[in-house]
Amino acid sequence: MRIQTILNIGMSLFLLTACQEKKRKLTGLVDPFLGTGGHGHVYPGATVPFGMVQLSPDNGDEGWDWCSGYHYSSKTIAGFSHMHLSGTGIGDWCDISVLPLSDTNQIREEKIKIPFSHQNESAQPGYYSVKLDNGVTAELTASKRTGYHRYQFPSKEGWLRFDMGFRINWDTPTDGMLEQLDDSTIVGYRFSTGWAKGQKVFFAARTNQSIQQIQFIQDSIRTNSKAIGKEVKAVLHFNTNSVVEMRVSLSTVSTKKALEELNTEIGRNFEMVRTEADELWEKELQKIDVYHTEAYRDTLFYTALYRTCLAPVISSDRDQQYQTHNNQIKSFNLGKDKYTIFSQWDVFRALHPLFTITQTNRLPDMLNSMLQFYDDNGLLPVWDISTWEANTMTGYHTIPILADAMLKGIQGFDYNKAFDAMKKSASQNQRGTQEYIQYGYVPQDKHGWSVTMTLEYAYDDWCIAQVAKMLGKEEDYAAFMRRAAGYQLLFDSNSGFFRGKNSNGNFIEPFDPLHSEHGFEGQYIEGTAWQHSFFVPHDLEGFAKLHGGKEKLVNKLDELFSAPSVLKGENVSADVTGLIGQYAHGNEPSHHIIYMYTALGYPKKAAQWLRVVADSMYKTGPDGLIGNDDCGQMSAWYIWTSLGMYPMNPASSEYIFGYPLIESARIQLPNGKELKIEVKNKKVKNGYISKVKLNGKEIPISSIQHKQILEGGTLSFELAGT
Repeated sequence: MRIQTILNIGMSLFLLTACQEKKRKLTGLVDPFLGTGGHGHVYPGATVPFGMVQLSPDNGDEGWDWCSGYHYSSKTIAGFSHMHLSGTGIGDWCDISVLPLSDTNQIREEKIKIPFSHQNESAQPGYYSVKLDNGVTAELTASKRTGYHRYQFPSKEGWLRFDMGFRINWDTPTDGMLEQLDDSTIVGYRFSTGWAKGQKVFFAARTNQSIQQIQFIQDSIRTNSKAIGKEVKAVLHFNTNSVVEMRVSLSTVSTKKALEELNTEIGRNFEMVRTEADELWEKELQKIDVYHTEAYRDTLFYTALYRTCLAPVISSDRDQQYQTHNNQIKSFNLGKDKYTIFSQWDVFRALHPLFTITQTNRLPDMLNSMLQFYDDNGLLPVWDISTWEANTMTGYHTIPILADAMLKGIQGFDYNKAFDAMKKSASQNQRGTQEYIQYGYVPQDKHGWSVTMTLEYAYDDWCIAQVAKMLGKEEDYAAFMRRAAGYQLLFDSNSGFFRGKNSNGNFIEPFDPLHSEHGFEGQYIEGTAWQHSFFVPHDLEGFAKLHGGKEKLVNKLDELFSAPSVLKGENVSADVTGLIGQYAHGNEPSHHIIYMYTALGYPKKAAQWLRVVADSMYKTGPDGLIGNDDCGQMSAWYIWTSLGMYPMNPASSEYIFGYPLIESARIQLPNGKELKIEVKNKKVKNGYISKVKLNGKEIPISSIQHKQILEGGTLSFELAGT
């Protein structure tokens, strides 16, 4: 009997261990279509984490909601292109477009749009499939620099149309080339101007069966095998008794380099690459293992985590070469992979702080890419697209990203070089910086968006000061701390708002805090005085003093949520979405605001509004995002909030507690340790954090330091409520 008992215990322990070791498959919880409707501006197609290739369908429609090339409201597909932006507010890319055709009736049309049904469409991380109404079934997957296509045609003949003239929104082709090298290989390039003023993309494509015929369309210079022109197209004819597979490799340098990349993919087929893509995504998602009682929250969480790995994207070739904005071919010697798509105004807030936990292996290359941009362009990037400075949005927010990494001790880049780059960007002779230095604020009669610029420059200067202090540069520390206090000059104590002043020092009249002006003549970029008047994350104590104390600042926060949810003006910003009062979760300036409640000593109020935002602004389905995902920032907010904390001041190494949406979580830390998060009393109504313990020791319910997280162990939230 004793032996049997021992055997039973042993078997139980074995089964328990086996269950613990068997992790659930997380890629199946991701919905790439979430956010493809509404104003999410994301794409559903195939890519790998931070890959150069984003192979996805384009509807062929234009407008703000088609910034990624695809919107769920459309019922047509005009091609599958290899480069896409995720969640941005400006449309570009969609380069190297391929469209499968089942007949020749349309091949000479400028833009072909094939109908399809969403019922015949599916997607998961690293894979996309659709059956078009012309009978062609298309499947897409991708590796780091190569897109893989698989087409099944309805008859014995089929055609693939390459379109170097395909464009959306801002983008305009300036030159293109297509050339057949042999019976299964073509190369080409597409040059364009748009958001990126002089983008160049080169490709090489190879099919698994012979091209029967190539036909060039809308070319200016042509031979039997080659065509050059602004909108050159080529139609490849195949016998389609079997499935047509094709792989397309990209390069930023030349067709020769694209061909070299293509040749590295020899021996790999569609299914192999699809499996590898799935494995890469599974590895990323397993970094944070969460448990929810409500299954739909799993979809929200892991789709958000997936979106945080879509930007920035690799822009250098395998041999580290890349092409600069001024047509120089350089080697990225600062790291392995050079990146582009740095939407700094958005991602400095939550995405890059998340990377200091989830992407420490890639983060040095990302930071060095910013420093390489500084070497190539003379300043740190504001909005880097294809090595070009788009100068989109305000501030110089590469600074807090670098500062955050430095203050957390991230290694792999030159701290002194980074500091020098910060100082140079903070003294640039454009974007209102000189006026800001002269007056202590940006005068509205000198530069538009003056209030937003002043507040953001003040914050960025605070970040420079903290780095200066760390490096022992006391004079720089003192100078930039003085500049960081400049936000106070625009505070109107009568109204409780930051307001625009002219160079004479007078506030601009009339003033309406509900007024929104999307254009440059506005005082606030993409918002109202309500949304922008809380951006002082670096000096909450000083900010509270301006209002007359913490209680009065809390009262102002309360007013934010009870103010009328209206925008006034003839040119209001479409980006101001997700309104609760005047809190606007659909745009980034509001993302830190709720956490100010906790920082001011009112965690109950923070929990109340965090639940409202999480439950109303993040939903499953195509309309699941309340605003642009903005290269992962909207998703990063949800990840942090789900875990019960947020980097209210992104460069402080501090995470402010809020309200955990999870039941429990396990986070893989970059040092090999693990942080377990557990939530007690999760079922209480109107819950809020009443007690926090780290490894059994009670800590303040306000915040936790980055270094404390890296120690690993167990973080326990105890909730109270009704």
